[in-house]
Amino acid sequence: DVYAMAGASKNHDRIAGNIFRKFGEHLENTPCEPFSSDMKVKVGKNYFYPDVIVVCEDKTEDEYYTESPIIIVEVLSRSTRRTDQSFKRLAYQNLPSLQEYVLIEQDFVDVEICRRERHWQSEHYYLGDEVHFAAIDLRLPVEAIYARVVNEDMREFIARRNEVLSNHV
Repeated sequence: DVYAMAGASKNHDRIAGNIFRKFGEHLENTPCEPFSSDMKVKVGKNYFYPDVIVVCEDKTEDEYYTESPIIIVEVLSRSTRRTDQSFKRLAYQNLPSLQEYVLIEQDFVDVEICRRERHWQSEHYYLGDEVHFAAIDLRLPVEAIYARVVNEDMREFIARRNEVLSNHV
């Protein structure tokens, strides 16, 4: 079976693009590389199209899918949240290569990382936090992940930051 979702929102695309770009910059001149939502991930007999993946050592000889991502990122929406948090999570955890499964909300600010080394327990990051993608040793402020995203959390965060900045001038 192939599981693909088409027709993402602008915020969804902004978040996926921000992550893809930051991963790409960080992984330049390394054996690891990020792929966007056009790259299939094979899990057993199923194929998925995650929003962003990182692959370091791809033993798959097929040009159109991989079975060895070390990071999988899914940007959540109301229509995909339940599938991403349950069915896909359980499927992805069966990939021996996977070290981190990242779920990013688009309608509000919440970055959730489930790490193999922590028995897939969830860790949540919010505005003001720094996310550590340990599998590739990259630290990113949550604000960088949500750059240009328009939602209530970001509006409040930007207003507070601007207020603080204007008080320091």
